[in-house]
Parts: sequence; C-alpha cells; structure tokens
Amino acid sequence: MLPCSVMKASLEKYLKAFKKLRVDRSHGVAPHKPILLISVIQSFNAGIFSNSNVYLTPEFVAFFKANWSTLVTTNHDCRISYPFYYMKSEGFWALIPKDGFSDLEKMGSLMKSFANLKAVVDHAQLETDLVVLLKDSHCNQMLLRFLLDEYFPVTKSHFSNQSASSIIENLKNNFLNEPPNEYQKRSRKLIDQKEDEEIYLRSSVFKREIPRIYNNSCCITGLRVESLHNVSMIDACHIVPFSESYDDTVTNGIAFCPNLHRAFDRGFITITPDYTVRVSDQFLEEGGYSIKQYRGSKIHLPKNQKYWPRQENLEWHGIRIFK
Repeated sequence: MLPCSVMKASLEKYLKAFKKLRVDRSHGVAPHKPILLISVIQSFNAGIFSNSNVYLTPEFVAFFKANWSTLVTTNHDCRISYPFYYMKSEGFWALIPKDGFSDLEKMGSLMKSFANLKAVVDHAQLETDLVVLLKDSHCNQMLLRFLLDEYFPVTKSHFSNQSASSIIENLKNNFLNEPPNEYQKRSRKLIDQKEDEEIYLRSSVFKREIPRIYNNSCCITGLRVESLHNVSMIDACHIVPFSESYDDTVTNGIAFCPNLHRAFDRGFITITPDYTVRVSDQFLEEGGYSIKQYRGSKIHLPKNQKYWPRQENLEWHGIRIFK
C-alpha cells in the first residue's frame, strides 16, 4: 500500500487525466472512453482484472455494452474497439500487440472492427499507479463517481453494477432455450449490422456452456479435463459450422477433446443420428493412442435430453463433412 500522500497525489493525477480525455466533441461528447474506463473499474470490482493487463473478456465487453445502453443518449455507435485502441493517446493505457503485429500505429483504420482488434491486439496495459488506485475500494469509487458525474450527469442514476451479468445470463438463456431458427435469424441480422461485440458474446457463451453441459468431458472418450483455475480443457465444437448455419444454440454443439475436435472438423470422424461414432477409412494413425478403438461406440450425452445434438445436424455432418 502506498503512503496516503502518494495515493492522494496519484488520485489527483488520474482525476485530472479523466477530466481531460481526448474525445471527439463535434457531435456532442463522444462517450466511448468514459464508458470504457467505467467498465474497467467495474471489472476490477468484480475480480475480472487484478493487475495491469486489460483483456477483452466476455464479462468486460458485457459491462461496456450494458453501461452504454443505460448511460448513453447520443447517436454514437456502440463500439468497444474505438476506445480500446484510441485510449493509447491518454498516456496511462498502452497496447500490447500479438506476435507479428509490432506496428500498431499503422493499423488505426482497421480498428473500427472488433474482430480486427481481437486479431491484432493481445491486451492493454495500465500504468502501475492507476492499478493501485483501482484495487483500493475508496479510490476506485471516487474515480467511478467522477466519470459518472463528469460525462453522464443526466443518466448516472441509471447506472447498475449488476447489468453485465444479466447480459451474459440472458444470452445463456437464449443459447439453451431459443429455437434454432429464431437464433439463426437473429445471428444473421447481427452479422449484417456488423454487431461484432454481440456476436463475440454469443460465441463466448457457446464455448463456455457446451463443455459444462457435457460435464467438461469428451463425448467420445469420456475424458474429463479441468485446470486448477476452473478452466475446462474440453472444446465446444459446432456440428454444422457457424459460417454455414449461423447457429450457436446448444443442439448444434458437442464437446470433444482437442484432437477429436480437429478430427471431427476435418471429417475423419462423425456421429450418426443415433449417436454412434464413425471413423473414416481414410484416417491413418500410428502409436499407442487409437481413435479407431471408438468406432461403433455410443457417445456420452448430456443428462437433459433437450440438450442432445439435433439429429438433422449430425446427419448434415455425416453427408457434407465426413470422408
């Protein structure tokens, strides 16, 4: 913990920096950077972030979208990619590129796309003294209150710390319960409208929930793999690829260990509509581990039958992908 005098000086420094954010004011104050900073503060409060690294996690993106919907009244586009990239001009926010993308300065025009941002930027890095403030409950709340008072005086009463979790929960409910045709229509509309953040959140729910539904186990081998940090090492696999189906619902998903996921995607294995494993004759393997040993076996299915893979999807895979 820093001495009180140092903490106070640091707090004053960032209150001043937050007041002088470089934002577009030609059509009213652009709310992107303040919303992003509010979402960062919330993410520290929720334990999503605990050090200087800021990642585009589903919860963080959900915080941004939820705060936008409750606080912003102007006609600006809700795009987290804008402030995440351009916050680097503020001094306390540095971008860390992924391997092969060293010169981010030349890529500003590409950063309007959330997908491009995710492909190029690994994470943002905060100054150490700002992290100290964000981890201190009193300073954290002072920074949050300042941003709300300064940039959202009219709508600040609508602010809610619980709104991000409700977005994730609503997406989860849609994933589990919405009819596939309705979900597909909504996904196509989101793609047409280039709602990249919403598509990312839906995909994230799919990747998280499919392994959970299968008890973090491979549906063929029964292998169950989890890390000490409560992260499943089992993959969520689309039966009909999303690019073909726009379907991220539970009945278009199945859980595999990574090697079987790749084999399924490449058509070397498939699951028949009666949930039996087929292995391609074109599949050659050597060594102690044999995938062919599972030929003709029944897969492990979720306890709740409504979450079982749709037979039409399995039939499609057997006809279109299996070799």
